[in-house]
Amino acid sequence: MGSSGLLRVQFPITVLLSCMFTLSSGSEMSFVTCGSAVKLLNVKHNVRLHSHDVRYGSGSGQQSVTGVTTAEDSNSYWSVRGTSDAACHRGTPVQCGQNIRLTHVNTGRNLHSHYFTSPLSSNQEVSAFGENGEGDYLDEWTVLCAGSVWQREESVRFRHTSTEALLSVTGEQYGRPIHGQREVHGMMVSSSHSYWKTMEGIFMKPSQTGSRDFSIHTEF
Repeated sequence: MGSSGLLRVQFPITVLLSCMFTLSSGSEMSFVTCGSAVKLLNVKHNVRLHSHDVRYGSGSGQQSVTGVTTAEDSNSYWSVRGTSDAACHRGTPVQCGQNIRLTHVNTGRNLHSHYFTSPLSSNQEVSAFGENGEGDYLDEWTVLCAGSVWQREESVRFRHTSTEALLSVTGEQYGRPIHGQREVHGMMVSSSHSYWKTMEGIFMKPSQTGSRDFSIHTEF
């Protein structure tokens, strides 16, 4: 696992935004694709998955991951990527049951979990780990959804591939320096606290030519 460094990086969002004028026409896609940069909403608690260059004061000491109520914060964008062992080509629909990495766009660290205890609820800690999108095998999550592919309007779960904990929010709130933000953690039992839905983002469209095709969902 190890501890992540202090370097802040601007990850793929800068590249995506620079290409917004090459948008392809047509209706928005109904599914989530690899290479997309998305915000994920916890359906029960109405908070978006969030991170920032603030470290936990206990547990792993890695970059903290929280839930926030605001929709506009750019620190809530996550890039959908394949794993180190299984690439997921840009624009490819994410399959139900597929292992992915979620990379925090503004810091380049991956959504991560391990057997450290979370600071507020004493569940399993969830952090952001790695540098420039590369961490370790504990960055992998399995997408649990109902059909064959991850639908944008669907409430899905993310199961940590190594520990089988489900990405969850149960409402505990932090004090300073991230006052009011909710704890995000892993739970072994599935419940209404573990469902997430895609919201705002830049969604890569499948392309046979390899050109950059996007579908924009508003509220950046």
